[in-house]
Amino acid sequence: MKNWLVVVSLLVLPLGLQAATLSTGKNIKLLVVDGKKVESSFWSEAESVELPEGKHQVVVRFDGEVKDGSKTTIYTTRPYLFELDVPKEDAAIVLPRLTTMSQAKAHFQRGPEWQLEIANGTTRDLDYVPLQGKGFAAYSDMEALVADYNREQGITFEQGYAVDLEQATVEVSDKGEVKISGDALAQLKLWYSKANTEEKAAFSQWVDSQKSQ
Repeated sequence: MKNWLVVVSLLVLPLGLQAATLSTGKNIKLLVVDGKKVESSFWSEAESVELPEGKHQVVVRFDGEVKDGSKTTIYTTRPYLFELDVPKEDAAIVLPRLTTMSQAKAHFQRGPEWQLEIANGTTRDLDYVPLQGKGFAAYSDMEALVADYNREQGITFEQGYAVDLEQATVEVSDKGEVKISGDALAQLKLWYSKANTEEKAAFSQWVDSQKSQ
């Protein structure tokens, strides 16, 4: 068994950083950005967000019309999560053109080729995590699904921005020996991010009790 590794750090956003537009290609829906659901208007779904340069967590899925023989149908995938370095320039999350049901199914079965197209003409391949929900309404509450993933991975946000996974490290060896690095504040935030609602409430009560001592 390999050593288990969890890494967490806190990104401090420089003041005065300008926002760029992050958009999506055809039939790609923005779902959650930095842990918050992307709100759509009554008439249309949100197709872009304004984000400052730096690391952000973005969740999207393919959801659009494709041809299935002589008919047109909707093909929807599971959500895909990116830990994305947003550049200074406007950028878009894109896929190869998918027009038929068979083409779309084959593409996602072998592993989708997500890319970031940047306004300066360059492209960047994107690593991703396919999110897996449970039950009949597995993806009805995307914020909760992403929150569960972040808690399991020890991911947190500072001032609304995604973390950079570098600072706090917990290693567990094959013999069960635990080695912890990183400053105390980073460690506290790591474990707090992994706690459930009841554990966070109990910790808050304990912190309040310490203030009176």
